[in-house]
Amino acid sequence: MFSPEGIKRVVIKVGTSTLTHSTGRLDLRHLETLARVLSDIKNMGLDVVLVTSGAIGVGMSKLGMTVRPKELRYKQAAASVGQCELMHIYDKFFLDYSQVVGQILITKSDIIEETRREKVESTFEALFELGAIPVVNENDTTGVDEILFGDNDTLSAEVAALVNADLLIIFSDIDGLYDCDPHANENARIIPRVTEINADIRSLAGGAGTKLGTGGMVTKIHAAEVCFESGIPMVITNGSRIENAYDILAGHISGTLFMKD
Repeated sequence: MFSPEGIKRVVIKVGTSTLTHSTGRLDLRHLETLARVLSDIKNMGLDVVLVTSGAIGVGMSKLGMTVRPKELRYKQAAASVGQCELMHIYDKFFLDYSQVVGQILITKSDIIEETRREKVESTFEALFELGAIPVVNENDTTGVDEILFGDNDTLSAEVAALVNADLLIIFSDIDGLYDCDPHANENARIIPRVTEINADIRSLAGGAGTKLGTGGMVTKIHAAEVCFESGIPMVITNGSRIENAYDILAGHISGTLFMKD
């Protein structure tokens, strides 16, 4: 059984659909709620890491792009603009709750290469010791395809393993993993717990996410595999209800829990 006792460090991932309206503009109400809830969790004595998507989507909106660019340099340009906007907003909202945030941009090389991994680990630990909340995103601005994760679901799982987190919560645009496509079948039911990733579970994953984001259930299943390897429980829950984090940390799972027996 999942037990909240002993949880000292939690990684929380938010997707583009949680952070933005359908117009691509930032959803300030959700961002304010996110900052408030995470700050409150920090005040409870837990280390908190926020893995955020949205840089490319926000940058697209600010640059007047209506379709996600395919060419790498335009993705990087959008990420550059969007990252500034995101961190400005995060800094403002978290300061309203007396919390300091620090930005960490990561590529796959930072995880794979031992020396770079150690430096990243050291930076996280220093931020924890100083009482700051690390805000993590993939370094889309300078990364190339060969060294990119390509989705922040996988990145959040790798970060959870990197910092030895006790729990990963992924806020999504869906309530959890369903036993069939909820868009096609009104009788679809959420699977409350997954204890192994097998062919049946993989078959339940659909395609990619929205036009502004890259994530979908496929990437979340892959994130769960990373968490299984590291022995870290992972929960998928609906990002429209950020307060679900309180229930999850109290042991009441809203969504799907991925955890071995």
